[in-house]
Amino acid sequence: MIKIIVGRLLQLIPVLWILLTLTFFLSKAAPGGPFSAEREATPEVIQKLNEYYGLNKPLWQQYLRYIEKVARLDFGPSYSYPTESVNEVILRAFPISLQIGTLALGIALAVGVTAGTTAAVNKNKILDYVPMSLAMAGICIPTFVMGPLLAQFFGLTLKLAPVSGWYGLDYTPFPPVAMPAVTLGLFYAAYVARLTRGGMLDVLNQDFIRTARAKGVPGYQIILKHAMRGGLLPVVSFLGPAFAGLITGSFVVEKVFNVPGLGQEFIKSVFNRDYPLIFGTVVFYGALIVFFNLVSDVLQMAMDPRSRR
Repeated sequence: MIKIIVGRLLQLIPVLWILLTLTFFLSKAAPGGPFSAEREATPEVIQKLNEYYGLNKPLWQQYLRYIEKVARLDFGPSYSYPTESVNEVILRAFPISLQIGTLALGIALAVGVTAGTTAAVNKNKILDYVPMSLAMAGICIPTFVMGPLLAQFFGLTLKLAPVSGWYGLDYTPFPPVAMPAVTLGLFYAAYVARLTRGGMLDVLNQDFIRTARAKGVPGYQIILKHAMRGGLLPVVSFLGPAFAGLITGSFVVEKVFNVPGLGQEFIKSVFNRDYPLIFGTVVFYGALIVFFNLVSDVLQMAMDPRSRR
């Protein structure tokens, strides 16, 4: 297992390099610059700013300087926040996105595993059709549609949670993290439910389950002690991409609920052509995605030794 982990970590280097290179040249290919929209700035001031940040140098020099900064994990100051470095912006905003993603993952697993297991145990019955129909609806409804619907009902109608902002909102029963996390969590719960149902059905049809039933083992013990270990393998494989998707999926949700997380900062940086912040967040998110995929693979190998081959 150690060799596999080391191999995956070594794969991180070329993956991040390709990601960095594509991000750099795609950002530079767009027309305009970070200071083009400054209406009050004179051409002389814009020229001075470009010289100060090295934007007037040849593209290859900018690229080499960019790779050097990435290697040192120093992305420099943000154009949008002159008093803050990119690292400080990430450290300020990412904990908010992490709260949303972690709670959303918990909701997705709790709801999805429960619904999928219930559907598998009650195959071709009402308790199978209803959860799977809801799961299909959850997959079909994107977060930018589900978010406003939940905000309208639970936020504006029932006033259970704030529908916008993050700080200083203590006038509702639930904290500001609730609505964004529920929006993301329900979306991914639909995928988890379908994966759980498929995995559980595959295990429940195997011989050792029939043997346990023939011996009179109670149904709940068969599910919890025997079927869950193998039935949840598809879910474990999905955890890495799911958590990465929850973190990056918060881009839309943070925009909908006006949450000052890292997703919101990334969207702002793209519109403002804040190159250092764009590059910093892309590197950060790219490393996170590779890391969580690695964690998912390790968990799968621990639960199923056959996957180590």
